[in-house]
Amino acid sequence: MTEQEQRLILELGNNFPITSRPFAEIARRLDMSEEEVLERVRDYLEQGVIRRLSAALRQQHVGFSANAMVVWRVPPERVEEVGRKLASFPEVTHCYERLPAPDWPYNLYTMIHRLSREECWEIIHRLSAAVGISDFLVLFSTQELKRSNPQYFSEEGGEDLE
Repeated sequence: MTEQEQRLILELGNNFPITSRPFAEIARRLDMSEEEVLERVRDYLEQGVIRRLSAALRQQHVGFSANAMVVWRVPPERVEEVGRKLASFPEVTHCYERLPAPDWPYNLYTMIHRLSREECWEIIHRLSAAVGISDFLVLFSTQELKRSNPQYFSEEGGEDLE
């Protein structure tokens, strides 16, 4: 990748400018045209260089103070079915399959963000009933210690980060 392409990838990995035309602002920073930035982004998406562009809300800033990670123990033959069903609920923001560990038999993980723990519990009970799985644990967040965007190149020099 050229230095300019690396700088564009860095910009796309940072928080987008809060403006009606964030790609125009990114283009200005990189001494490119907005059309050039959009064309490169389309190319990166088509080539699989980047998988997607998305926005993530800082849940605390919009009022969500209860964050529940629900870990489910799902029979292996049902993981895909149950995972798809849980992921279909709009209240579920993340849904992942993970390999169980010897002392940790949970293999499906979901995340829920709500105004209160009570709201989370209501949703969790609905999810459990919908998939017929009652073997789960709920882990509520108590403090956010770090949240950052992934970085693929260093700001100075453009070398790959490991």
